[in-house]
Amino acid sequence: MTSAAAGVLALLGERGESLAVAESLTGGLVAAELTSVPGASRSFRGSVTAYATPLKRDVLGVDGGLLAERGAVDPEVARQMAAGVRRVLGADWGVATTGVAGPDPQDGRAVGTVYVAVAGPDGAENVAELRLNGGRADIRRESVRSALTLLSMELSRNARAQDTEQNGGN
Repeated sequence: MTSAAAGVLALLGERGESLAVAESLTGGLVAAELTSVPGASRSFRGSVTAYATPLKRDVLGVDGGLLAERGAVDPEVARQMAAGVRRVLGADWGVATTGVAGPDPQDGRAVGTVYVAVAGPDGAENVAELRLNGGRADIRRESVRSALTLLSMELSRNARAQDTEQNGGN
């Protein structure tokens, strides 16, 4: 997985942009993957491991009514976590993970239900819903990979959009 982290950090470095991460079910694994890459500090600002639901509200600014109504395992919660960590840590890009790694269901969601989200400049946002199989470690590991892949896709899409704007829309 380090190659995915290295690729994301290289893209961010080329653009002079920064990244912050909000993690729930992954418990810091996304941040650990990023910081395993030499030179990560050039682009990686930090992370918030908001494992407890009240931290999602109090630290990341996720809407309390949304959390009360839908629980923490929800696509909109993931989106708000990504936007919140971006704002709180002053980064260009935010990535978030929330879901159920097991062994038991949570908030009416089955084990393996995961949402990863990306928030970036100029309103760039994307949320992916995952249905993962395997044990707790497998689900967490695949969640990290998926979060980095989603970020890589958004960075590439955002770069193409900027290139199109700079070159007259062609």
